[in-house]
This record gives sequence, structure tokens and C-alpha cells, in this order.
Amino acid sequence: MQDNAEELFPIVDEEGKTIGKATRGHCHDGSQLLHPVVHLHVFNSKGELYLQLRPAWKDIQPGRWDTAVGGHVDYGETVDKALRREVREELGIKDFTPVLFDKYVFTSQRERELVYSHYTIYDGPVIPSDETDGGKFWAVDEIKSRIGSGIFTPNFETEFERLLSKGCHVRK
Repeated sequence: MQDNAEELFPIVDEEGKTIGKATRGHCHDGSQLLHPVVHLHVFNSKGELYLQLRPAWKDIQPGRWDTAVGGHVDYGETVDKALRREVREELGIKDFTPVLFDKYVFTSQRERELVYSHYTIYDGPVIPSDETDGGKFWAVDEIKSRIGSGIFTPNFETEFERLLSKGCHVRK
């Protein structure tokens, strides 16, 4: 399995307004074309946070632990529709209530993303798809103790700090 380099993404301004389109391959080749993505952090009622393990075939950050759900908004798709599609595809979750807690620009050497970051509280079944190498719920303290060790994606580490600073359903 591999990502489709020809998949079309919207190119947006920092407010999220679509100003063009480009392929996944072009968006990830260092062009710094700003494209929207959705993230969902899934907490259970015990305050644990579900993380996915990115598969080795991913073109960005393979083999690292990451946000429960992260995916691109397709050209012509709304943020809400993309979020619900990605959550269904990656974790098999259909009934959840997302809360938007942040919108920011993330920049790396390979790409520039406008991130719409959400969280939810969910205690139902999680059925990871073959888009991930599985996942598990982590205690927040365990995540904190392993920040900077190289097992998490840099984007997740940054966003996790945002979750903590905004007090989003994180138990101490």
C-alpha cells in the first residue's frame, strides 16, 4: 500500500479559503503549498488518549505514534465531511461529537498544512484500518514522559502540548 501522489488537495490561504488545487505529491515535495488537514484526538472517559501507529509505507513520518486520526481534506470537500470520512476510514467510528479546539499552520521541510484540530470523548469500539499499523490508548502521563524520545511525530508532540495548554479533557 502507498499514498496516491495524484490525489487532489485544495490549496488554501491561512483563513482556509480555497485559492487553488494541487496533487498530494506536489504538496509534499517541499513546495510549501498550504493545504488543509483534519485531526481528531480520541479520549476515553478515563482520560486516556488513543494514538495510531503510522505504517511503514506512509510518505510522512512512517513508524511513529501519531494523533488518533489525521487526514487530508480532498478538493471540493468540507472540513467536517473530511473529518467524518477520515474517522470512519481509520478507526471505524461513526457516531462521535467533535469539538474544534485549534486551527493553526504546521510547517515542516516537506509540507505546510492548515490543521483543523478536534477532540472527542469516545468509549465505543475502535477498529483500526489498514491505513494504520494499529493503535492503543495511552495514559497522558506516559505520553508526557516520552515526549522528545523520537517515538511520536513532531506534529503530534506540538499538538499534544496545545491540548494540555487549552485544558481539553486531559486528566492530570
